[in-house]
Amino acid sequence: MGARIRSLANNFSSTGKLLAGGMNNASLSGITALPSGASPGKMRLLSTQTASSSSSISFTSGIDSTYDIYKFEFINMHPATDGANFQFQCSTDGGSNYNTTVTSTYFQAFHFENDSATGLEYAAAKDLAQSTSFQNLFTGQGNDNDHTGTGELFLFDPSSTTFVKHFLSNNNSSDASDITINQIPAGYFNTTSAVNAVQFKFSSGNIDAGTIKLYGISTS
Repeated sequence: MGARIRSLANNFSSTGKLLAGGMNNASLSGITALPSGASPGKMRLLSTQTASSSSSISFTSGIDSTYDIYKFEFINMHPATDGANFQFQCSTDGGSNYNTTVTSTYFQAFHFENDSATGLEYAAAKDLAQSTSFQNLFTGQGNDNDHTGTGELFLFDPSSTTFVKHFLSNNNSSDASDITINQIPAGYFNTTSAVNAVQFKFSSGNIDAGTIKLYGISTS
């Protein structure tokens, strides 16, 4: 016992701090909850959904007043139908209806694979004005085996009952015409009701494959 106590004591400095030599690579898998007062960090993964010939992907839990910002990541979204648009809408009734009024803007930059044309433009046909339709995130997505779309979407303070719900998105997709397109929609859901569910889908056909991750981000 005396040797063990001496060994333990040797791992502390004269001021009582635990030295690096006293640490090892023991697993933390046995920890099931953080101690009271411990912070989980500014950004935390809340859930992951992976599509497999899915008509849509819906997040109907985890979007509440816990976090100030919610971030969605789209990884290799692949449509079953060539040329489909990847879209989203919000719900204020837990996912029973996805028809919240939205006003948005839409910018895009593009470059043809064969270098025949490039451009930077405001895409007026892709925005919405006080509409309950699904908002485009990236459009004209090809369904070739090597075509996918990726990106991110930020939804700000969805639980507010005072303000509208702003969103920002930045996406890159491989168009059905072999074009790389960086598409940047943004806007707000014009409601003071709490938004508590979000749905993603393609404008035509199923989501053949792809993964969407939901994160919560705290600003305090």
